[in-house]
This record gives sequence, structure tokens and C-alpha cells, in this order.
Amino acid sequence: MPNAITAEIIIGLLVGVTALVWLASIVRVPYPILLVLGGLLIALAPLPPVPLRPDLVFLLFLPPLLYYAAFLTSWRDFRANLSPILLLAIGLVLVTTLSVAWVAHELVGMIWPAAFALGAIVSPPDAIAATSIMQRLKIPKRIVTILEGESLVNDASALVVYSLAIMAVTHGGFSLAHASGQFVIVVIGGIGIGSVAGLGVAWLRNRLKDNTVDTLLSLLSPYIAYLPAEWCHVSGVLSAVVAGLFVGRALPRIIGSDQRMRLTAVWEALVFLLNGIVFILIGLQLPSIISNIREHTNLTIAQLSFYTGVIACVTIGVRFAWVFVLALLRKPIDRHVTDTQSTLQFRSLTLISWAGMRGIVSLAAAIALPLSPEQFPHRDPIIFITFGMILITLVGQGLTLPFLIKALGFKHDDLDEREEALARRELAFAALARLEAMELIGEAPPSLIAEVREGYEFRVQRFNNRLNESNDLELADPCDSTIDVELEALEAERLVLIKLRDDGLIADEVLRHIQVELDIAEVRLRGQKHAHA
Repeated sequence: MPNAITAEIIIGLLVGVTALVWLASIVRVPYPILLVLGGLLIALAPLPPVPLRPDLVFLLFLPPLLYYAAFLTSWRDFRANLSPILLLAIGLVLVTTLSVAWVAHELVGMIWPAAFALGAIVSPPDAIAATSIMQRLKIPKRIVTILEGESLVNDASALVVYSLAIMAVTHGGFSLAHASGQFVIVVIGGIGIGSVAGLGVAWLRNRLKDNTVDTLLSLLSPYIAYLPAEWCHVSGVLSAVVAGLFVGRALPRIIGSDQRMRLTAVWEALVFLLNGIVFILIGLQLPSIISNIREHTNLTIAQLSFYTGVIACVTIGVRFAWVFVLALLRKPIDRHVTDTQSTLQFRSLTLISWAGMRGIVSLAAAIALPLSPEQFPHRDPIIFITFGMILITLVGQGLTLPFLIKALGFKHDDLDEREEALARRELAFAALARLEAMELIGEAPPSLIAEVREGYEFRVQRFNNRLNESNDLELADPCDSTIDVELEALEAERLVLIKLRDDGLIADEVLRHIQVELDIAEVRLRGQKHAHA
């Protein structure tokens, strides 16, 4: 066995992770499922462990992952489903943490603060695998929104509990009253600092003219929110989430099309890389973790595997109980509810209950536990149980989720398609209004305007066939070519697209989907103009 990890080994592992993601796209399986299996394969390979600084693991991985997840969140849909999201993201997280802590204390023999840390680590589900399956199979959008919103908020709430549990272990002693007060303080403080950081980053990026500097600021934004919150001893992860919400909301106004396309590619690559590195790290750590468990605890691997299965059953069972009991409490059985409505609600609740897969956030939090057994007893069993939980839920629930969806018989939800048709029609109206204004004031020759107008009139007719309503939206630089006229029309489309989002008529993901097309069209036109200059 080699006695040190080399750059060649790391690069080889990253290439292997990339191959796994490519394979996931071929076999149509969410890539986190293959990543956890890849981590298991790495653990079986004769590779040396990599020394880790737990504080750096937490700092480097979690802020950008949570920030980008918040960045992509549709604020309109999040706000519309706020009640079920908070009940899952806060209420269920606390109930799951308590349940897992009790099992870990009674069954595994962990001290209470360490048991609470384990509960906080495994309580937040990761929505990546679940939502990627659901979006491909056209599940009702509201279910996807609830799961994504839950995953966003429950990471923050669980990691707040996690931080309090670590403080209890490292400083000795735990007071429920003190912990409750601290919970409120760190949550409010994290939201406040995240709001200031998000607004500040948006303000600054709106004034930057250099794309390279803007890219660097975008990558640093999670840490601009996270670090000041940590220095003030409030929730850095919640601060990063809130900052991501603010910047994601403001970004369509403050940067241009070429920069948006560049940043999308950069962030998608970064998130993939961070996910891959975490699973590589856990794979490299598992052999030494298993060795430490055998040498320094009275637990066998067989016992710990059994306890992991029990804890997985507890988390899945608690989620089912919480979802169905809350549904009954919030909407008591009504004799006027039809069988169809009752069946649909049962299907939705079953799907939400089964889609509680654990993932990257739980893994990063487990790896970030203090290294010293004196500082944090039960560290190695906690990491082992966490990896086992991710393996059971991602592979077990993740692979069975498509079959469950088909068995429940969900029908196609065309809400996004209708919103997109609405947006495209209104954008075409806006472009036509701008063309008419240009013709009236003589900004371009009528022949050029007529050439561009024909395409937009066709689009209006096309989308009017899908939407039996009509709305006219008005929008208000000189032109000497067809390209200039098309660029003016594109800008009119962009402004109305943002207005539709701001007015709550379309979701942020619809805005982003159409905005990509507008950005590509604008970059193409500007390239043509530059070539002809």
C-alpha cells in the first residue's frame, strides 16, 4: 500500500468521479447515487488516508453548496409553500434529531451531546437526487418545490443544532434552555448578516465592469456571508443561504448575458467538483475509520452496521409519521372531500415521505467533526453511521423512487410549460412594442424593422394558441442594421421577463430557462456585429 497520497492518485480519482457522472447521465441515474458507490469503491482500494482539518472541510465545502442551492431557488414558489416547507425543514429536523439521538444514546451508547450531533447530521435530506428524478418524470411542481425548499432550509436548521451539539461536547455540559436561546440568536443573527451580505454583493456587482473580477466576487460571495456570521458566533450556513436568495433574485438585473453564461458553467462545474471531492475524501477516510472503531471502541462493524440500519429505519419512519400526522392535523378528514382529492393527497404525502434521501451536506458535516477522541468521542462511529445512512437512503430510496412514482400514477403537470408560454408571448409583445416605437421615432429604417417584426408576430400567434388571453405590455439606442434592431428587441424581452418574475407570474426557474436562450441569442448577435465591424 502506498504510504502517501500523490497528485497522480488525486487526479485519477477525480477522473474516475467524472466518469461516474458521465455514466449516471447515460443510465439516467442521479449522479449522487453513483458518487456514494464510488466512495465505497475507493474505500476498498489500497490507498492511504488523507489527513484532514475538520474546520477546513466545513468552511470549504458547505458555504458554496448551500449558497448555490439558495441562488437557484424560486422565491415565489418558496413563499407560496412556506408553511409545509418550514414544518418539514424545522419541525421534522428537530423531531428526527431527537429520535436519532435517543436511539444513538440507548442503542449505541453515545453520550447525549454526541448523539444529538449524529441526529443533526443525518436529519436533513438532500433534494438533488429526488428532484432530478421527479423533474424527469414530470411530477406535480408543488411537490418538487416543497422538497427543494425543505432541503434548503433544513440544511441551515440542522447545522445550527449540529453546531450547538459540538459546543456542548467540546465545552462540556448541555442545557436545553440555553441551547434554545442560542438557537434563536444564531438564526436571527445569521438571517441578518446574510441579508446585509447579499444586498452588499448585489450592489457591488451591479457596479463592476470587469467580468473576471465579477466571477471572483461571485465565487467569494458565500464566504463573504459565511465568515462574518461565524465571527459573530451566529449561523454562517444560514447567512450563506440568505445571501444566495438575495443575489439570485437580483442577478438578472445586474450582469450581462455573456457573464451569466460564463458563471453558470463555472458554478455547475464547481458544485460537481465539490460533491466529487467530498465522496473521494470519505472513501479515503473509511479504512482508517473502520480501523479506529475496531481498536478504540467495543463495537464491531457488524454491530455498527445493524445500528445504522436501525437508525435509517427510524429516520424514514419518523418522516412518514410526521408528514401524514401533520396532514391530518392541518386538514382534518372532511366528509365533503372527494375520493379523487383524498387519493391525490395520499399519493403526494407518500412521495414526499419516501423522498428523504441523505447526501452531501450530511457527509461534509460528519467529516468536519473534531478529530481528537478526547475532544469528540464517538467521531468514527458517527462518520460510519452517516455514510451508511447515505448509502441506504440514496441507493435504496433513490433507485426505487421512479418505480414508486409510476406506481402512484401521477399525471403530467404542465404548470411550467404554461408559465413559459405566457412569458414567451409577453416577451414577443414587448419586442413588437419596442419595434413600433423605433419605427415611429425613426431609430431604424422600416425595412429592417419589418424583417425582425415578422418573426415576433409569428411567435405571438403561436403562443396565443396555447393561452386564450391577451395582455399588452409596453416597454420603452440608435440602429443601422438588422442586428441592432434584434438586439433592441431582445433587451425589451429581457426587461419584461424580469417584470413577469417580479410580479409573481412566472417562477425563477422559468426566468432562468428563457434567459439562457436570450443570452445565447444576444452573444450570437454581438459576435455577428463584431465580425461585420
